[in-house]
Amino acid sequence: MDTETFLQHISLGEDEEIEFKTANGGLPKDIWETLSAFANTDGGYIVLGVSQKNDDFVVSGVRNPNALLKPFWDNHNNEQKLSIPICSNSNVQITEVNGQKVIIIEVPRASRTQRPVYINNNPITGTYKRNYEGDYRCTKEEVQQMLRDASSAPQDLQILDKFDLNDLDSETLKSFRQRFSSREPDHPWLALDDKNLLLNLGGWRRDRDTNQQGLTIAGLLMFGRERSILDALPHYHLDYQEQLSHDPDTRWTYRLTLDGKWEANLFNFYYRVYGRLVNDINVPFRLNSEAVRKGETHVHEALREALVNTLIHADHFSSRPLVITKFPDSFLFSNPGRLRISPQQLYEGGVSDARNPNLQKMFQMLGLGEKAGSGFGKILRAWKEQQWFYPFVSEKLELELTSITLPMVSLIPEQVERELKEIVGDHYRELTELERIILVLAHRFGDICNTDVQYYRHEHPRDIGECLKRLVDKGCLERSGRGRGAHYALSNTQKVDLLLSLPRFEHSEPNSEHSEPNSEHSEPNSEHNEISFEHNESSTLLEIAAPVRDKKRVSPELMQSIILKLCSEEYLLLKTLAELLKRSPDTIRTHYINQMLRQSLLEPKYPEQPNHPQQAYRSVSS
Repeated sequence: MDTETFLQHISLGEDEEIEFKTANGGLPKDIWETLSAFANTDGGYIVLGVSQKNDDFVVSGVRNPNALLKPFWDNHNNEQKLSIPICSNSNVQITEVNGQKVIIIEVPRASRTQRPVYINNNPITGTYKRNYEGDYRCTKEEVQQMLRDASSAPQDLQILDKFDLNDLDSETLKSFRQRFSSREPDHPWLALDDKNLLLNLGGWRRDRDTNQQGLTIAGLLMFGRERSILDALPHYHLDYQEQLSHDPDTRWTYRLTLDGKWEANLFNFYYRVYGRLVNDINVPFRLNSEAVRKGETHVHEALREALVNTLIHADHFSSRPLVITKFPDSFLFSNPGRLRISPQQLYEGGVSDARNPNLQKMFQMLGLGEKAGSGFGKILRAWKEQQWFYPFVSEKLELELTSITLPMVSLIPEQVERELKEIVGDHYRELTELERIILVLAHRFGDICNTDVQYYRHEHPRDIGECLKRLVDKGCLERSGRGRGAHYALSNTQKVDLLLSLPRFEHSEPNSEHSEPNSEHSEPNSEHNEISFEHNESSTLLEIAAPVRDKKRVSPELMQSIILKLCSEEYLLLKTLAELLKRSPDTIRTHYINQMLRQSLLEPKYPEQPNHPQQAYRSVSS
């Protein structure tokens, strides 16, 4: 990291991938939690010799860098302290900035076979993760998921004890044969009986070491009866929702889930869902060389790829559900389990690391799903052709989910572009695509932060942060707050109180009885929520919030008391509470809302759907 880049980091402040530590009294004790968190998340930088004064970071330096590095390397290479030596000599540098020496430690993202990276010889209590707020200890379930992924054995190849062909649905197998035959009528496997067909597909296996043979996880998931699947995988859950109504009281307009009315295996789920996904898509069909309309477009192909990928890359041992949601202007595909390759490798293509290769093979025999990591490239191509917002992939470590959002929203609508040109002036022609997209988001939502942009773009958070800073320097945006709390709004426009125009739908994770009430930032349903507070009402709320609004630290009792008063008259969204209290939504949710729900101090507006897009909270006493 050169001096110029380092100074940019200082200017932008801490985030999910950089941590500043003073190190005046020696090597900080909490450096190992941060190192574990970075390694288990997406990598990052630990900088020793930077202090925080008020809301700013300043270079304070370290007196004797070598005296700090010796205990660092001693502990780093000690398996009693750190499970695996994740850094190399090239990852650590001593540099001089403004006459002060600082130590910069680059922590690489651990590969799936290295995770979990834990400390103090205990993976259950010593494994950490990173989010925008800092380092957090992983739950036992998160650690177990990392351990499953670290194994070289495919998850779906496991032989199921005491399961046999009677646990499979004969109609599903028959339908598979018919579709397989229509695609490859002369394939020799079609002449085999069910057991030998499954053996070739990976649905039945014989272990050469133990001589055990039987039905595999892949065979049961693809062809099994619902009851048998649940016997093997008690948390197995498939959920397809269509949320096409703007009525907040309508949870969904259509839903397909495990209800005993159909055999809920992956084969049946795919064919029941795909037709509904592509129904009513407003995309022009392509013509072949004879000017005849072709059967499907690249968008159809992309949605098929997204659906198959969600099914075959899911960690079906997880307690989290697999949820696919169709909105009026976007799709959300969420499956349990983290990415097994880095996001950069996913976007670049060419790398594949299937969690369930036998399920992948079964779908490929039907002509579904791409090989060698090319499938996501087809999704990117289709969305680029339509000039829609970029598909966004996110990992939710706290929910053990990977989500793909496919927004069907024009990148830069003509009317918005005209308005931005009037606001920004001559600068507009000089802007990059990312800069224009950021301005579009600021125009649309009124107030944005770095994380908001990440849901619409694939660039690195640091690149987005630098772009936001450039737009501030150019006078296109105005910034409020610093570091992790920085928000941005368009300059030279009438300032509208955020309480009068909060987003209609908070970014929400898929609905699940297994999840905690959700934070503000999950996948977008890109419309605006116009919660109409009267001006006197918003003033009253601000007065109630005043005792904590401008204070960095208050007692939990005072914060709970203020939240109860704010929610005494009506349901309030998480983001509304966060804006009123000048805290991050994650902080409000994690440290207060969840606890107050458990204590029955608050009640959710949608108790049966904790992650409803418009979930809000009201005091029980009201």
